[in-house]
Amino acid sequence: MPCSTALTVYFATHSIGTVVVTALACSLLLQLAYFASVLFLIWRSGWANRSGEMAEHFGSCKEGGSQPPDDGEVRNESSDVPQLLPMNGVSLLR
Repeated sequence: MPCSTALTVYFATHSIGTVVVTALACSLLLQLAYFASVLFLIWRSGWANRSGEMAEHFGSCKEGGSQPPDDGEVRNESSDVPQLLPMNGVSLLR
């Protein structure tokens, strides 16, 4: 794009100085647009993650709903308190 802009400006003005300034300005605008789009995509992905977490949180608070236990949790038959699985033969909860 900067090359086509430079050629267009050269054929319109026949000035090398104007071509250089226009090409630099075009390059700067392209870099700013790229940087802004990357920031927007990062912001949008963070927004999507937060809204997904909120939906998950509100989905687990519904009355009458049940969720399967998380990975790494085992329910003891005598109580509903989740207990962590032992890692390498060592239990964290005693």
